[in-house]
Amino acid sequence: MSEIKNLQPQAVWKNFDLLTQVPRPSGHLEKVQQFLLDWASEHGIEAHKDEAGNILMHKAATPGYEDRKVITLQGHMDMVPQKTKESTHNFETDPIETYIDGEWVKARDTTLGSDDGMAVATIMGIFEDDTIPHGPLEGFITADEETTMYGVEHMATDTLKGEILLNLDNETEGEMVVGSAGGVNQNAELEYKEQPTDEGDAAVKITIKGLLGGHSGLEINEGRANANKLMGRLVQDAIANYEACLCSWEGGNMRNAICSHAEVVLTLPRENVAALKEDCIADWKHVFRDEYSVVEKTLDVTVEDAERPKSQVPAEIADNLVNAICACHNGVMRMIPEVPHIVETSSNLGIVSIGSGRAELTVLVRSSRDSMRQCCAETLESAFAMAGMKVTYDHAYPAWQPNPQSEIVSLMSSIYRELYATDAKVEVVHAGLECGVIGAKYPRMDMVSFGPTLRSPHTPNERCFIPSVDRYWKFVLETLRQAPRK
Repeated sequence: MSEIKNLQPQAVWKNFDLLTQVPRPSGHLEKVQQFLLDWASEHGIEAHKDEAGNILMHKAATPGYEDRKVITLQGHMDMVPQKTKESTHNFETDPIETYIDGEWVKARDTTLGSDDGMAVATIMGIFEDDTIPHGPLEGFITADEETTMYGVEHMATDTLKGEILLNLDNETEGEMVVGSAGGVNQNAELEYKEQPTDEGDAAVKITIKGLLGGHSGLEINEGRANANKLMGRLVQDAIANYEACLCSWEGGNMRNAICSHAEVVLTLPRENVAALKEDCIADWKHVFRDEYSVVEKTLDVTVEDAERPKSQVPAEIADNLVNAICACHNGVMRMIPEVPHIVETSSNLGIVSIGSGRAELTVLVRSSRDSMRQCCAETLESAFAMAGMKVTYDHAYPAWQPNPQSEIVSLMSSIYRELYATDAKVEVVHAGLECGVIGAKYPRMDMVSFGPTLRSPHTPNERCFIPSVDRYWKFVLETLRQAPRK
């Protein structure tokens, strides 16, 4: 029996608890799609899955609300599958294990999935309750937002009937988002012919771990360390001063998560191993901890003996790859000049995978200005091109530009003030939201994004602030009750 199902508002928490029992990592959504269809059928709710894998639900207006504009309640069904190094959790088969820690709901050693499970639970709670007053409603639960925004990218242009979109994918209660950054995935690849390792060499595995990681949009400006970037500095030193050779490198597994863990395997002359451990590793651990002492409280660098691999990256190619990783811009490139507290342009070196004759790097480039997104991408491409890497782009999505004449934002600002005697914060954020893609396909749709308070999404420290959920829920219900007339 999960203890979160009894939290208030129960309409949200009991449905979120149900979702935690259904595997739904990005790219593996068959179980949650079927769960949502079965749930809708059990509750007599009209629902279907479209060709893009999205789930759509429809509910007629309650009596007296037939003259209201159609509202689309929208969130995504997939979650980021991140876990601690020690966890044995299988995201494709195992339920999320939740627990309450003070005023927060957390998961044991994994992401919680409140991003964006709280939105899905909210839609479920509204659609199953016939006592909630509302106009005509659509529930639009999208597929693979976290990886490619596949669901909204591939939905048919006649999918939605709504005139107002309430995107429930924001992460600070009391904030309404009215604009967001666009982005593009940049992929750098290189194939190489491996060479045998020296039989007289020893091998070591170096690990950088214990970093916060985090959301590569919302938390890119918080000064958090990227394990791939730290590892680049260390490996560059090991190659230059300890005669090390690179055999393999694995760092990160999501392009939109700040890399919190990286491992490399190096070979080097046996007589240099002690110096590498006692000097190189110890020195870099001290440097990294000093540089990030305020932010990264559990940063660690470890080294252990390893079985010598049969092959390694040729020295010249290894030099080029490590140099490219060190040269790769990571983090904030520019703030919005007109709004200097908001990030305009950034890049995140999310994934590095080197070994078995292939090197692959993935960077997520974000910007609210198209020209600066291109500038950042070209800056990165220059570094990768000098290493002989082939650069490709995929899954670009547009920025969502604010609408200063938004009727729904004006109404909801008034509602929030009525409910809580304070003003909601109206913001533009550096995250990539589906609103940008939806707005491009439905340019007349009036859109706003909001939600309960979540912290550290995309990490095993993801958590949801319990008191914020009740405030958010009341805000949603009052917005539906006061929905604009046609």
